[in-house]
Amino acid sequence: MNIVLIGYRGTGKSVVGRIIAERLGRECVSMDAEIVDRAGMLVPVIVEKEGWSGFRDRETRVARDLAGRDNIVIDCGGGVIERPENMEALGANGRIFWLKASAAVIVGRIQDDTQRPALVEGRTFTDEVTEVLERRSPMYRNASDWEIETDGLTPEEVAGRILELAQTKGE
Repeated sequence: MNIVLIGYRGTGKSVVGRIIAERLGRECVSMDAEIVDRAGMLVPVIVEKEGWSGFRDRETRVARDLAGRDNIVIDCGGGVIERPENMEALGANGRIFWLKASAAVIVGRIQDDTQRPALVEGRTFTDEVTEVLERRSPMYRNASDWEIETDGLTPEEVAGRILELAQTKGE
């Protein structure tokens, strides 16, 4: 059974995923890093050349491939929930944890990130985060087995909560 981390960027998925993987002696796979490796180009270049639809097509292929593996920790990109088939695949062999954070905390954590192009053109960064969170939150909620609020918690504390919940379900 895999541990699958979903949520908006800046909620701690990458750091928490590495901590969980280390504690369990498992591999942590970043979906975005896998997409970049397979494409041989960075996310902004993929989006520039293929649009968000092309990026999402690549993401779906990676989601299906990772869902076929076992006992890994999967750090999903924030938009993985944009396509229900991704969550169906990942949930078939995984426990899905939604890492949540407020828009203010997310902005503080990722405002200097240059590796992701804008999702909403013509908006301030804070407005974009708020708008996308509002749209995606119901999708994250529907896709997840558990919700973990990360505001005010260290990555180690978040990882500990996830491991406790996973163990109560026989992980």
